[in-house]
Amino acid sequence: MFSKSKINEPGKSDAHKPLDPGAPATKPAMPAAPTGGEFKSSSAPAQPKAKPPASVLSADLHITGNLKTTGDIQIEGTVEGDIRAHLLTVGETATVKGEVMADDVVVNGRIVGRVRGLKVRLTSTARVEGDIIHKTIAIESGAHFEGSVQRQDDPLSQGGKPAPKPAAPQQG
Repeated sequence: MFSKSKINEPGKSDAHKPLDPGAPATKPAMPAAPTGGEFKSSSAPAQPKAKPPASVLSADLHITGNLKTTGDIQIEGTVEGDIRAHLLTVGETATVKGEVMADDVVVNGRIVGRVRGLKVRLTSTARVEGDIIHKTIAIESGAHFEGSVQRQDDPLSQGGKPAPKPAAPQQG
């Protein structure tokens, strides 16, 4: 396993000799710089990927259709359709007409439709016209809300369908 290297002897250098494919590789003094792609080493654990920035839909943008991502979205314009995201931020100038579903929902603007989220926050400038199904909720003073609020341990699991209501006992 151990062998005597002649690299430190004066006048002996292995720098210009071709590499022997059967010989064990030696580590360079400095790590190689990545060239265009991501540098990966089989011996080091993989580095966690950097979280991509939120997709921002500007105030002059009007979208008709559904949006779906596993990332973050910040809406400043108008969306007519359903939105699914990890973190959804509805800006003060934004209007969303449709159902929104996200792990975290922050509403600064207007939503007309159902809101489903693990954490839902209505700021003082929020206007929500529709039901909110949540695990945790925060409603700041000044927020405008018309609808019902329902707490569920997993509000995202029902895929947009309301929870069944228990049947009322019949008399008689």
